[in-house]
Amino acid sequence: MDTKKVASELVELLGGKDNVISATHCATRLRIVLNDDDKPNKQAIEELDGVKGVFSASGQFQVIFGTGLVNKVYGEFADITGVGAKDTDGGEKQVDHSDAAKKKMNPLARIARTLSNIFVPIIPAIVASGLLMGLLGMMRAFEWVAPDSPWILFLDMFSSAAFIILPILIGFSAAKEFGANPYLGAVLGGIMTHPALLNPWMLADAVPESIVFFGMNVELLGYQGTVIPILLVVYIMSKIEKGLRKVVPNAIDLLVVPFITVILTGFIAMLFIGPLGTWLGNGLTWSLDFIYNTAGIFAGLIFGGLYSTIVITGVHHSFHAIEAALIADLGVNFLLPIWAMANVAQGGAGLAVFFLTKNKKVKEIALPASFSAFLGITEPVIFGVNLRFMRPFIGAAIGGALGGAYVVFMNVFTNAYGLTGIPMIAIAAPFGTANIINYLIGMLIAVTGAFAATWILGLKEDATKK
Repeated sequence: MDTKKVASELVELLGGKDNVISATHCATRLRIVLNDDDKPNKQAIEELDGVKGVFSASGQFQVIFGTGLVNKVYGEFADITGVGAKDTDGGEKQVDHSDAAKKKMNPLARIARTLSNIFVPIIPAIVASGLLMGLLGMMRAFEWVAPDSPWILFLDMFSSAAFIILPILIGFSAAKEFGANPYLGAVLGGIMTHPALLNPWMLADAVPESIVFFGMNVELLGYQGTVIPILLVVYIMSKIEKGLRKVVPNAIDLLVVPFITVILTGFIAMLFIGPLGTWLGNGLTWSLDFIYNTAGIFAGLIFGGLYSTIVITGVHHSFHAIEAALIADLGVNFLLPIWAMANVAQGGAGLAVFFLTKNKKVKEIALPASFSAFLGITEPVIFGVNLRFMRPFIGAAIGGALGGAYVVFMNVFTNAYGLTGIPMIAIAAPFGTANIINYLIGMLIAVTGAFAATWILGLKEDATKK
């Protein structure tokens, strides 16, 4: 493939390089922010060599190329458009891509993108902790070592560390997203998890001490494993820091700004925002737990059926924050198995399209895109295949609903977030063999249900021309 030619043609079909504000890429997609979203010729772009689908979401025009190829096309695209090039003054020619994309989003999508940017970088730490907990659980259950073995001691330390210092991780990541000093965000997280405060993660039944400060009764309770309190605290910290930098002279900025920011935000955190955030977090967890236990399989039907539609809007990025709160408060994530059913169902519908379509290019896209959905990567099959014909997308929603109902009915859990499809087995394993078996059965129901529904609904080939 001549990637330079593809990139050149893509630029022209987007309305020229003057229509490109900024661009970046992820594992499979070239993501572009445009001045005028009406200029791109979507049908012509879809016919370009290597293009597997086109869609607009999260304030960006997104072109799916697939793993590996997208890197090469982006390199040529950047050369042609000047994305990331330097001005003669040494500054960046292009504005920050994330900021440019956010400006084109509605408020709800903007919040979702912000939460995504905060929690996605933390996923490796959460997944690692979840797997370590699973290993620790198996060592205890099968008595591979003695209960007082150093293995148990060390693995317990390794697996719980990420959740104990979760406010520090979130503080660092959130401060970067809010445009504040990330190390000050980590310091605020450290204050909220200080050893002088009772650790609720380790001593859930202990009663914290209280002190009187300016007539206020303050509980010496830590925020280990919590999510909402540190988010609120760092957001306020960012406002304080930015406000101070506007009025403090540069000569004393390093001495004054961090000092006032930490002491002021620290008191606000311990006296007001921390307790309020804990109350909000507990309320959110209680509400979800109530819906899960009350609505039962109907919750699975609705969430499993609608999740892929939510993915199109981009709002699903905010769910990581909710899942992290569930793990911190309940020790389980009951939402991820439902999302996983919706994802693999898209793969099942994509397989049906592979057998139903007579279009050679659609076949070439449908098969690998479907298998990527089984590994948790759904964008290629959703935007490159199922949404192009619409009926397969409806079939996938049916399969996702059926699978979602089953995993809720069988109480399938995970102890982390960030993985769906086949890889999710690793973070479902800590809850036992039955949990894994029920998850696999749920996947089978979702995939076959989506395949059958798509086959029954049929395929209109001319839908690709719309």
